[in-house]
Amino acid sequence: MSSSLRPAALAFDSVAPTFDARFGAWASVAAQRRAVRSALLQRLPSGCRVLEIGGGTGEDAAFLAEHGFDLLLTDPSPAMVKLAAQKLARFGCSAEVTAAEELENFAEQYLAAGRPLFDAAFSNFAPLNCVADLEPVARGLAKLLRPGGVAMLVIFGTCSPGEMLVETLRGRPRQAFRRRKRGSVLAMLAKQDFHVVYHRRSELLRAFAPWFVLETCKGIGIAVPPSAAEPWISNHPRLLAGMEKLDRVLARPLAMLGDHVLYQLRREETSSRSERGVR
Repeated sequence: MSSSLRPAALAFDSVAPTFDARFGAWASVAAQRRAVRSALLQRLPSGCRVLEIGGGTGEDAAFLAEHGFDLLLTDPSPAMVKLAAQKLARFGCSAEVTAAEELENFAEQYLAAGRPLFDAAFSNFAPLNCVADLEPVARGLAKLLRPGGVAMLVIFGTCSPGEMLVETLRGRPRQAFRRRKRGSVLAMLAKQDFHVVYHRRSELLRAFAPWFVLETCKGIGIAVPPSAAEPWISNHPRLLAGMEKLDRVLARPLAMLGDHVLYQLRREETSSRSERGVR
């Protein structure tokens, strides 16, 4: 099965057994995750049905399930989905192997089986940056979300001063400015190459219009540094706590300077693109 996976899915599949232990110990990741979770709890209707795109090992999905949400996690990595399914089983929630690129096909099969629409969808920590073309993702979500439903998508920011500073201090100036590049950019995980795309705000909004309208943007990790600052920042908890407080002040006015940016989109009523098959 692994040989048929896309390069990004193959890379994450290979690190699935150690993923939580490695990244879960990093305080900068935990701080950014808290910011995303706070936004989710503030915006998602209590107890609603939620779709997660690129949910990995299910850390965020399990958190929402614990708070009473009915959740379906999707991810392209079979190993990740297996771990997520184990976490979600006790809540009566589930996980399925589905790549974001295939979300439109997934939507057609899902709806053909008579399954219910979702009230909301989210994606955390940039799995959508592994997708070159976001329009199929938008079309799939437009089919899966009820009118008025919210999509909360967390992708990499394209101008992260935190990353620029950290990578420059580490003697890697080329890495410091990689997010300014257009098109696909080479990345590596567990010695496996794959490509990411640093989607501009205008590109994302164009892909999702007119099925979705932007409600707000929030910066995730403006003062809180990216994971490239690990493990150093984890050894300075008081400094990180101050950065986390500062992020809460800067999250909206300086949203586009985040390590990640949370785009909060609302599903509109049937649009002119309905003639393409989106209802």
